[in-house]
Amino acid sequence: MSHPAPQHIVFVTDAWFPQPNGVVRVLSSLKQELEAAGHQITVIEPGQFRTVPLPTYSEIRLAVLPGRRVAQLLTSLRPDAIHIATEGPLGWAARNWCLRQQVPFTTAYHSKFPEYIQARTGLPLDWLYGLVRRFHAPSQVVLAPSQNVFRELSDRGFTKVRAWAHGVDTTVFSPDRKDLFPLPRPIFLYVGRVTVDKNLPAFLDLDLPGSKVVVGSGPQRDALIRRYPQTLFHIAKDDSELRRCFNAGDVFVFPSRTDTFGLVMLEALACGVPVAAFPVTGPTDVLLDAVGSAGILDTDLKAAALKALELDPADCRAHALRFGWDEVTRQFLEALAPIRYTVGEPTTESRNVPSHP
Repeated sequence: MSHPAPQHIVFVTDAWFPQPNGVVRVLSSLKQELEAAGHQITVIEPGQFRTVPLPTYSEIRLAVLPGRRVAQLLTSLRPDAIHIATEGPLGWAARNWCLRQQVPFTTAYHSKFPEYIQARTGLPLDWLYGLVRRFHAPSQVVLAPSQNVFRELSDRGFTKVRAWAHGVDTTVFSPDRKDLFPLPRPIFLYVGRVTVDKNLPAFLDLDLPGSKVVVGSGPQRDALIRRYPQTLFHIAKDDSELRRCFNAGDVFVFPSRTDTFGLVMLEALACGVPVAAFPVTGPTDVLLDAVGSAGILDTDLKAAALKALELDPADCRAHALRFGWDEVTRQFLEALAPIRYTVGEPTTESRNVPSHP
């Protein structure tokens, strides 16, 4: 794979370790690929700031009034390109600095933030999309993680949207022993955040043979443990255990109707575990032309889960191997907006900035 000359790229993200989610997985894998190609990557993330827990979701911490510190960091780092990955406090602070300094930047639409907020607050969806559209409007390129999300954003008035491939590390996620959970088979498995937008009752209410397992953490976990005592709830401590969790399942059930992509489905497929899901954005972009061989999509999730039991694990693995990180990285680099410095500065406003907040 050929790359442009090495660049210093800054990622600005409100989602980073130790948060266990798809955004962190994508950004950390992308960082690894870019660094392997010779690029320098600096991440501006919540751990560098004073933070408070997100109400009702304490595992996510948000930076408090980060504008001044973000400005200092971006001024001193002098990157060749800036990529803003999320629409949280750090994302807004970096966006505002870039606009003040007339510095170009790119953004990404990793998750259906409006639907997530609406599910938790009841705020109007059109109003929430208006806010997110405003956030992304000045971006040189808005990276969308699938063709379906690209079409949805375009239909909602977003401009400069570009479809962006996603990848899975098929060395980390690969077939392994299936003996982690000593439960009656078949085992129907979900891995991911345990939040309201994941629509887990649509899976856990199903009358299925064998056992159900939910792997992950989140604000709904305790309530679901009480509501579904026959379901095993588990938290994986690292990627090695996570691989064993995926492999323990006979079918990976993905009940979400609002994910932009759903990287966990690719991770399950890489382990040879077929997917059962609704025929919506996310699953359709993951399975593509492998519906019927690597996974089953059906408005009847029970029917999809039962039919997925018949699929060949080798076909699932083969489909996951199509999602390589080379293409993800190439498209990301192609989308970047280079920063042109004049006499050492993009503009004059940010000179003489104090070195400490």
